[in-house]
Amino acid sequence: MFTKPEDFAKSGFNFALFFANATFEGFERLALLNLAATRSAFEAAVANLTTLLGAKDVNSLVSLHKELSAPTIEKGLEYSRNVISIAAETKEKIAKEVETHVADANAKVSGLVEKALAAAPAGSEVAVAAVKTAIKSANEAYEGLNKVAKQAAEVAEASVSAATAATLKASSAAAPKASAKKVA
Repeated sequence: MFTKPEDFAKSGFNFALFFANATFEGFERLALLNLAATRSAFEAAVANLTTLLGAKDVNSLVSLHKELSAPTIEKGLEYSRNVISIAAETKEKIAKEVETHVADANAKVSGLVEKALAAAPAGSEVAVAAVKTAIKSANEAYEGLNKVAKQAAEVAEASVSAATAATLKASSAAAPKASAKKVA
């Protein structure tokens, strides 16, 4: 329980520090992923260009292009999955800390309110009941918002997964059609 205003301030500062560290860690992971993806894309582009320059005729060029495009699409999808994974892990880490922090703060505030209400003068039962109801309503509202946020995140993740699968399926189906048109 907070006994001094300094304890309350320290708790808020510690939470802000955790939030900043978790966010920076996520950005650092994204930066490393971007550097690795950029290096890989550059190396693949050079290798692909070298391979394409070695084509002897149009048919072999089309065939090589088809062979080289599938791994590029798969690498792009893998990159997207990694970005989503990093974002989801960072969000989950912060969400857990927020839940812990909110629960702890609620317990401490409830304790202080109970202590203050116990010392309330006689005849203030209506005011005491109103304060308790307000606290209960605030907690229920927070839980409802938290539930909605989790559902929205799950829907977004499912949508991204479905879009990724559809893109991979469409690119696999389109590659043979495109090469068949060019050959004909």
